[in-house]
Amino acid sequence: MLNTQKFLSLGLIAFTLSLSACGAMKDSSTMVFGAQLAGAHEVPANTSAGMGMLNATLDKRTHVLSWTVTYSGLSGPVKAGHFHGPAPVGVSAGVALGLTGPMESPIKGSATLTAAQTAELMSGKWYVNLHTETHPGGEVRGQVMPSP
Repeated sequence: MLNTQKFLSLGLIAFTLSLSACGAMKDSSTMVFGAQLAGAHEVPANTSAGMGMLNATLDKRTHVLSWTVTYSGLSGPVKAGHFHGPAPVGVSAGVALGLTGPMESPIKGSATLTAAQTAELMSGKWYVNLHTETHPGGEVRGQVMPSP
């Protein structure tokens, strides 16, 4: 009888801890984003063989966005990179946040966003654009979307 009580007690503790863990994950203050960059996503589209990827995290409490952009196959060195918005897929917008530092792949950085920028980002209204000499308006672009 005592072993059964211990087993049930341990089971109840494990169940309670799993519910706690699920609640903690649900209330997480970190949000993950991604984007696939390609010339076909530019406005207007181009035939660049270049490709890239954005991986980013947003701390919803502090509004700090951290990112890594990797790319390859571009027509030349990246002259500038930006987050643009607010804009849906297929629409151009002004620079919301510039990428700073070395523009070689991988481009890493972080910045504190305003509340309005955070809301735009979280609603999928930002895109990443990498600019080269051959494509000064942007060689590859990708819409920044929350990751599941």
